[in-house]
Amino acid sequence: MSLSPVLRRAAVREWGPLFTAVRQPLTEHGVRALALTLTAVALTAAIQVTQNQPWGYGPVRSLGAVRAEDPLPLALLRTPLSLFVPALDLPVWGALAQILLVFGVAEVCLGRWRTLAVAYGATLAGTLYARIGVALGPGTFLGLPASDAQVVDTGPSAAVVGLAVYVCHQRRAWFTGALVVLAMVVEVLVKDNLAGREHLAAIAAVLVVCGVREWRGRRRGSRDPGAAVRTWGRAAAGPGPGRRR
Repeated sequence: MSLSPVLRRAAVREWGPLFTAVRQPLTEHGVRALALTLTAVALTAAIQVTQNQPWGYGPVRSLGAVRAEDPLPLALLRTPLSLFVPALDLPVWGALAQILLVFGVAEVCLGRWRTLAVAYGATLAGTLYARIGVALGPGTFLGLPASDAQVVDTGPSAAVVGLAVYVCHQRRAWFTGALVVLAMVVEVLVKDNLAGREHLAAIAAVLVVCGVREWRGRRRGSRDPGAAVRTWGRAAAGPGPGRRR
């Protein structure tokens, strides 16, 4: 047996359901299916331009920069906007491409509100971990140095990583999801900093949510043997607006 058919079948198993779920809504609704994603890209680009202006840096820091040293109520108020504040020391085009790809796939597969909920939850997990890590101190396994309390949170990257893992779990793209997790682990091993650890915290939070959803699905399946088949069929068909009638 040649290697090419084997790889083709593996690719179909891995990305086939995801491709189908993305293609149908885009074919039927066009760019309207990506309203949230395009808004997120435009907002991130606008914030990047603004924070690089002498008059804009202060307001962006005051409204969307989250640090572990900030009072918790203030940090929670800033967290929603912090999803769209890119890092100043990294090329913004990378962040925009990640948002366009991952938010776009997630919006089509999950819907807008669930995409926002997962993105916010992943970002919030990283934010809360930074506080816990600084409180634990550098001498513990999950601890962070006190200087990290003054470092600004990761911005959109934690949301992107969390959404990628969540979508891979929902569409059963196990290999792709494992690659995302492995890449984040390697990032921390190569360059152990706050951003990398917040990415892992975001992944951990999303995996907990996925585990709970899987457990609840199995409980429903044990009570109703046909429920698992119906659930898988709905996942393969994609969200309601994108299904063929």
